[in-house]
Formats: sequence, structure tokens, C-alpha cells
Amino acid sequence: MLTRIISGSIGIGIAAFVIQTGGLIFALFCLMLMLVGYYEYVKAFKNIDMGLSLYGAMAALVFIWYGTYSIGICGLIGTATFAVLAVLSLAVLRYGKLNVAETLTSAAGVCYLGLTLPCLMLIRFSCGAKVVESPFGTMELGCALVWLTFVGTWASDTFAYFAGCAFGRHKLCSNVSPKKTIEGFIGGLIGTAASVAALGSAFGFDPAPLAILGVLQSLVAALGDLVESIIKRYTGIKDSGNLIPGHGGVLDRFDSVIFTAPTVYYFLFFLFGI
Repeated sequence: MLTRIISGSIGIGIAAFVIQTGGLIFALFCLMLMLVGYYEYVKAFKNIDMGLSLYGAMAALVFIWYGTYSIGICGLIGTATFAVLAVLSLAVLRYGKLNVAETLTSAAGVCYLGLTLPCLMLIRFSCGAKVVESPFGTMELGCALVWLTFVGTWASDTFAYFAGCAFGRHKLCSNVSPKKTIEGFIGGLIGTAASVAALGSAFGFDPAPLAILGVLQSLVAALGDLVESIIKRYTGIKDSGNLIPGHGGVLDRFDSVIFTAPTVYYFLFFLFGI
């Protein structure tokens, strides 16, 4: 437990520095998450004798990352389209070494990480030089929105855990994650809605739509966690990696963010046009 607390505290400190700094540092952090996450994905499926594309798919992820960083949402959509087509083409280019199931699973991994985590960059950079005033000082609007993304995700996990421990009686999805309960899930919904609305209000936003965003974040955060649990159960592994002592790998720690990042971006895009 002590190891988990120490590494978690260090991780939060690093995340705070990266979020506040922004720019290329933040973009490279997102790229690291994408590449390490995909490596863990490949390693998981290797456990059941599936040899997925590693270098070709990683090159596709770098292509998507560069398109998103340099162009924005159109860059993400355009590069992701051709990156996935390129990975699917490996079924022909590596015929006999990479079967159809392995090719499709590789392409799914590129979509899983390449269409989602770059949304963190879109959130951080889409607002330009706009700033907000808050009790935490003046900060760029994109920085504030990234904090909303991460705080909402962390709140979902935290409130669901404590509500589940205190009131949990009915299993939510016992075949996938035996410890999750309906009571914990409801606690996560309420706690996340309140946390995102409160933080948004501190940043000067209308709390009502952000409470709705908090509910959506909690819903998709739970789904993200369950999706990664299914992958681990299917491939027969306990943790995706051991990069973060006491916490596992990138996929273990960012499984919910993979789902909340695009949710937050597209919610803000359609509601506020960021």
C-alpha cells in the first residue's frame, strides 16, 4: 500500500507538471502513453500466442499523433483513417506471418489508443491562448479543461470505490469485474457530477452542463475500466505492465482516460465549439 501511495503521489506530481507546462512536453507525454499502452496491448495478446504488429502499428500511432499535434481534429481524423488502412494492409504485406485475426486485432489496438488519447491534445491546444481566472490562479483555458478531464476521471474511480466499500451489495458486472457494485457505480455518478460541476464553477463555467459532463465521464470511465478488464481476462494477465509500482501499467492507470478524453472533447466541441 505504501508503494502504491508513493508512486501515485509522484505520478500526480508529474501529471500536474505536464498539464501545466503544455506545449511539446504535453504532446510527447500523450505520445508516450499511446506507444507504451500499445506495447502492453501487444504483450497481453502474446500471452495467448497472438503475434500482433508492433513496429508497423506504432508507426501508425506516431503518424496519428503528429497529425493531431500539427493540424488538430482534422489531422486526427485524416491520419487515423489512413493509419488504420495501412495496418489492415499488413495482412497482405506480411501474408503468412500475420494472419487476419492478428491484423484486425492490431488495427483495433490502433483505434483503441489512436482515436482516444490524442483527444487530450485537442482539449489542451484547441482553445489557443484563451485564459481563465480561478482560485488556483490564471491559467490557459485548455489547461483548465484538461484538469476537468482528469479530475472527473479520478473522481469517478474514487467515489465509486468508497461508495462500493460502504454500501456495495449488488454486483454490477460480476463476470468481468467481481468487485464492482451498482451502489459504487451510483456513488461514482453522483460524486463525479458534483466534482466536475464544482471545479468547473471555480473556473468560471456554468455548473449545470458540467454536471451533465460529469455524469457522462463517470459512465464512460466505468466502461473503460471494464473494457480493459475484459482484455486482461481474455488474455489471461493480471496487470498490463509494471511501469508504475503498485499500479500496474499504462493501460491499468489510463483505461478510464482512454474513454473519458474523447467524451470530454466532443462534449465541449458540440456544446461550446472549442
